[in-house]
Amino acid sequence: MSKVKPYKDSKLGKKEQVTKMFDTISEDYDGLNRVISFGIDVSWRKKVVALVGEKKPESILDIATGTGDLAIQLAETKATKIVGLDISSGMLNVGKQKITKKGLDQTIEMVLGDSENMPFEDNTFDAITVAFGIRNFETLNKGLAEIYRVLKPNGIFVILETSVPTKTPFKQGYNFYTKYVLPKIGRLFSKDKNAYKYLSESASVFPYGEKLNNILRKIGFINVTDLPQTLGVATIYTASK
Repeated sequence: MSKVKPYKDSKLGKKEQVTKMFDTISEDYDGLNRVISFGIDVSWRKKVVALVGEKKPESILDIATGTGDLAIQLAETKATKIVGLDISSGMLNVGKQKITKKGLDQTIEMVLGDSENMPFEDNTFDAITVAFGIRNFETLNKGLAEIYRVLKPNGIFVILETSVPTKTPFKQGYNFYTKYVLPKIGRLFSKDKNAYKYLSESASVFPYGEKLNNILRKIGFINVTDLPQTLGVATIYTASK
């Protein structure tokens, strides 16, 4: 998989670049995401919450939690412990404010950490989620292996990630929007002109559908399924251990 990075002229590794990028755009991130996705990302997260909720988990880990949107929605599952993990302190700070406003400080803990080297024991969580985050992993297989390690046997792992429509004319429309429109919106409203160009480029090269299913199986996950959303512009993946 091509290692697309936010700052092509930087000597920093992908992980450090992604951290810098999200720290920079953290204050703009939520509002801009609603605009870019036309608000549809909210309904996708609701489906993730429903899938996790069916398993009645007591403990949930939300990786690449960002500003905590999904972690907050996961409180609907009645889990007693939800941990949001992210490498960007800027994004976590925004998330902590939202959690406090919702009165969820006793349920949700925001942790600064690396998804490829997590500070948790083996077999810790009943459920693990990651929304629009795995394409930012520096080493995909390493990150997925860490997720497998900290997931309990019979636990559920749910991914929500961008994908590319395969049918005409949706594929052409999607390519035009992500290549030309999305980066322009990002430049207009974001402090970082590279951020939304990177986000669209990283989505275009990331493995999706059966390719990602096979990667998950090679890591050791079982019961792997993919559920395309909204004509294929995003996909929900479920797997277990």
